[in-house]
Amino acid sequence: MDAEHWDRLGALHTRVEQELAKALQQHHGIGLSEYRALARLAHADDGELRMQELADLIGLNQSSVSRLASRLESSGLTRRDLCPDDRRGVYSVITDEGRDVHAQARPTYDGALRAALDAAAADGHLGPLVASLRS
Repeated sequence: MDAEHWDRLGALHTRVEQELAKALQQHHGIGLSEYRALARLAHADDGELRMQELADLIGLNQSSVSRLASRLESSGLTRRDLCPDDRRGVYSVITDEGRDVHAQARPTYDGALRAALDAAAADGHLGPLVASLRS
């Protein structure tokens, strides 16, 4: 992959991320990071992940995931739990309300992703990249 292709991939990523974020905020009042955290937690064993593992899975640093977890907790979508074996270990645990929000937001996320990729496919510079991703 050369620099031109890398730049196109970056442009596609930015465009899709903006559309996903806008759709989730408009329809569900959550941000893209909140959705991704809920999605990871909803699919995790027992609905919980160590904070560092969650950070790694959604591409945030430790302080950013701590702020994210605080927002999710204050909304009642997650709660924190201490690791029984290591009191320094902190888990983020999805609540029933968090599962409901994730389930309601999933079709919006999927639809916005499809729409953003369809729009990018019509772009002369990004179309071939979208086609290669879809094949």
